[in-house]
Amino acid sequence: MKVGLTYDLRSWYIDRGYSMDETAEFDKQETVDALENALKQMGYETEAVGNVFQLIEALSAGKRWDIVFNIAEGLYGDGRESVVPAILDQYKIPYVFSGPVIMGLSLNKHLAKMVAAASGVPVSPGCLITDLKDMDKCNLKYPLFVKPVSEGTGKGITEKSLVNTPAELLKMVEWILLEFRQPALVEEYLPGREFTVGIVGYGDEAQAIGGMEVMTINNLPYSVEVKENYQNYCTYKPLDADITDECKSVALRAWKALDAVDAGRVDLKADRNGKICFIEANPLAGLNPVHSDLPILSRMYGIEYQTLMEMIMKAAIKRIKA
Repeated sequence: MKVGLTYDLRSWYIDRGYSMDETAEFDKQETVDALENALKQMGYETEAVGNVFQLIEALSAGKRWDIVFNIAEGLYGDGRESVVPAILDQYKIPYVFSGPVIMGLSLNKHLAKMVAAASGVPVSPGCLITDLKDMDKCNLKYPLFVKPVSEGTGKGITEKSLVNTPAELLKMVEWILLEFRQPALVEEYLPGREFTVGIVGYGDEAQAIGGMEVMTINNLPYSVEVKENYQNYCTYKPLDADITDECKSVALRAWKALDAVDAGRVDLKADRNGKICFIEANPLAGLNPVHSDLPILSRMYGIEYQTLMEMIMKAAIKRIKA
């Protein structure tokens, strides 16, 4: 079976003048190499395709694959993670991970919360501010947490994201609207412990393979800077026994509500009463074998990188053949 690899290589974009901030979500060559090596160990023939621009060129040149292992994040817009799956759908080429609708839904944290909440998954009360006049409709209890609605990897999250007054809220919302040119998601702050849970599979066969608690120095928000330097700022540990079942249950319910497939992560945080709430889903979770959260938490439960990749491919192929 021939497997194409689609991905956004950070160095490819940097060489073409894109900034470090624009490419914060993109992968390093070591991630692509690790994926390709894992697939080859499974007996697959692989071809490194690259980003959406390179994919279009390859398809135009007549190249095809039996399946595509897609980790391309995309560059612009709230549908950027949907572009590669949407293109592959038109060519009837199957791929690993969720399709364009689920990718777009999950990237929009406000919509993802609405869908999860409609299925009975606990979430923090929030509102979406697309224009400053929307602030009058935002009747929430302080403190609040403010972030861009459709960013990943902690982009747009800083120590100023936690606001305690209307003046602080206004300043943060103005910055997000101007800097990211997208709505600001305002939520009642969840002061409790933070967790992330790894999921493999789809529908009733989805399983929570493990999870970890994320603790940062001085309770810093889990921002892009903190994630990039997690060795200095973060401590990760497996879920405590008394919280495991609740974390896995909330994560799985959210995963199924969003109809995500194959593998990913669900991020959770406890409210002031200790109740576990859904924050966001990551159906396109990072797969760096050393630094990404999903491989890190998997190792805590005895699942090494090669095994994790085999589980993902098995789940994807079973779904595609169903």
